[in-house]
Amino acid sequence: MDKGLTDLLGLAWQSVTQATPWPDNRPVNTQTLAVAPEGIHVTFINHSTFLLQIDGVTVLTDPIYSERASPVSWAGPKRAHDPGIVLEDLPPIDCLLVSHDHYDHLDFPTLETLATRSPGRTDVITGLGNDSLIQRAGFDRVAAVDWGDTVTCHGLPITFVEVRHRSGRGLLDQMKTLWGGFVIETSRGPIYFGGDTGYGPHFSETAERFGPFALALIPIGAYEPRWFMKDVHLNPHEAVLAHQDLQSAQSVGIHYGTFQLTLEGIDTPIEDLDRAMAAANLPRSEFWTLAVGETRSLNAATQKPQPE
Repeated sequence: MDKGLTDLLGLAWQSVTQATPWPDNRPVNTQTLAVAPEGIHVTFINHSTFLLQIDGVTVLTDPIYSERASPVSWAGPKRAHDPGIVLEDLPPIDCLLVSHDHYDHLDFPTLETLATRSPGRTDVITGLGNDSLIQRAGFDRVAAVDWGDTVTCHGLPITFVEVRHRSGRGLLDQMKTLWGGFVIETSRGPIYFGGDTGYGPHFSETAERFGPFALALIPIGAYEPRWFMKDVHLNPHEAVLAHQDLQSAQSVGIHYGTFQLTLEGIDTPIEDLDRAMAAANLPRSEFWTLAVGETRSLNAATQKPQPE
């Protein structure tokens, strides 16, 4: 997605004149989790930060606990609610997945704190070029990989896969590091984590190699205006297409409801997902969302449920 100054100014004007205001500090119910020794358990912490417990192995995705998704603490998108699990209450993390270097996915202060909690335990997997920043946060076991590369983390094969996005934390480092999603192979079926992506054939191609999926974590937020966001962010209709392309038995929405990055309201992605699932004649129970701090446990079966 190559946008010029005129496009950026147009987006800024729309953000001022058309953005739906979000609530400030929406209340949430936080929880403390023990490590589950069996099964697949998925917990929504905030934004794209999910805790996956897979047969006793803990996997944390794109962790952000900062007040703002920004290079500075005094400006930038501010969180609309607290995280669903207090940082200090997280169980020890075995595998940490960082999809790309944008501030709402690679949060340096959070990584610094996590690095001090379980020294020598956590393996970090990320795209090429992100390793030096993550190592500066304090992690010493960092694998920076290309699309298609597989790393075994605490017994789980994890492959970095192609998505449609971009990278960069400032004006001078655009497209210098690699972005992507992850496939986690488990005894109960593969799990897909999309990170941040637009729609494209990469979903079908990933399903051809790894599918069908037992669970897919698919972005549903930060998609308006479409003329600017379509190349890099799914809207809920496209998220449903991705769910179908991945041949996923169950999907859960991510990347919404925490930081106001675009024009839509805080609950609009969930409402639009309801409409998109109805239009596709699919049961809402097949592609769901979690309340902040909520955990859902999955059955071992990977077959899609019958339509309601």
